[in-house]
Amino acid sequence: MGLAKTLKKMMLFNEGRDYLGEVKTVTLPTLTRKMEDYRAAGMNGTVKTDHGLNALELEASFGGPMLDILRQFGVVRVDGVYLRFVGAYQRDNDGAVDGYEVIVRGRHEEIEMGDQETGEASEFKVKTAIAYYKLIVNGRTEVEIDILRGVEIVGGVDRNAELNAIIGLY
Repeated sequence: MGLAKTLKKMMLFNEGRDYLGEVKTVTLPTLTRKMEDYRAAGMNGTVKTDHGLNALELEASFGGPMLDILRQFGVVRVDGVYLRFVGAYQRDNDGAVDGYEVIVRGRHEEIEMGDQETGEASEFKVKTAIAYYKLIVNGRTEVEIDILRGVEIVGGVDRNAELNAIIGLY
């Protein structure tokens, strides 16, 4: 029997700069697909058809204003900001540790300065729209999504390879 893994340590990097002692929470991108109901002649019910990925985003909160993030606001390129999350997850029953790494490229969509009160810790939040996503578990790439290049690799299989080949990509 195993116990659930608990996040024991984490770090967020922005363009290689670590946020040691500054980042409080990171909400990793939720992988969701755009699905639409479909029912046609002879079908006894509805199925959901797959129409690709929904937008990806990453959110983070910090213990106060982050000047480097503010300076990145309005960056022109859709993949102009490089962020990297690293988490060490451990099971308490056997001590096994797994390393999870999420690499994203995007641009900041929303920056919230939060309430400012003398003598109180403030919170600075950022929401980043994602154009590129990679999930690495224990050094192995499990998911890689490059929206601009039409790449969607899951478990080592490029789900779009055949479609991209037909239209002359790669």
